[in-house]
Amino acid sequence: MRPLQHCIKILYHANKSEEPFVEIVTVKQQNKRRPSVCSSADSESDDQLPLLTHHSQILEEHHLERLMNHMPARTQGYSWKLVYSTVEHGTSLTTLYRQMRELDRPVLMVIRDTDKQVFGAFSSDPFRVSSFCYGTGETFLYSFSPEFQIFRWSGENSYFVRGFLDSLQMGGGGGPFGLWLDSDLYRGSSYSCNTFCNRPLSLHHDFIVQDLEVWSFV
Repeated sequence: MRPLQHCIKILYHANKSEEPFVEIVTVKQQNKRRPSVCSSADSESDDQLPLLTHHSQILEEHHLERLMNHMPARTQGYSWKLVYSTVEHGTSLTTLYRQMRELDRPVLMVIRDTDKQVFGAFSSDPFRVSSFCYGTGETFLYSFSPEFQIFRWSGENSYFVRGFLDSLQMGGGGGPFGLWLDSDLYRGSSYSCNTFCNRPLSLHHDFIVQDLEVWSFV
């Protein structure tokens, strides 16, 4: 059981007969766990898991527990909405772009390859075709292969994301990409790159996609 957390409330008092003053009150609160679509009702975890609006073919509770602690503050407290899935929408990068055409918020990509490895990326901007790199330092790569690791922006360059009709690229700088996917979202690759100083995200540099999902926050 986690210890009780302390919340600080600042109260401002003012009336006609007294000088205004500020009172600081400490209130003990216990964490409440928000159930997840991927979690069981009898789970003993006290962590507050995000609510998934759709069933995930990839994400399990231990994935959510790790990822949620590393998401930017502006995504915290929001439900996770499935924007794109190869199971639901087919294997097409063009369709992935189309599903995000009206989106104006960050996205989380989750990949499971044919070696059953789970990895992906958080992008500060929805994926789109662009003639230049886009994104901010919130963008990161991550992998659960074999243990959870997160690879944040190194500050060395700003090659966060670039979308083409025939490929999607994340990270770079004088060599291979941190994460690369083809137009059919079937073949991909992952190498160390200057943008994130990451190791390869899967067991092998080149991989075959089994399932791919993109989630946003609403």
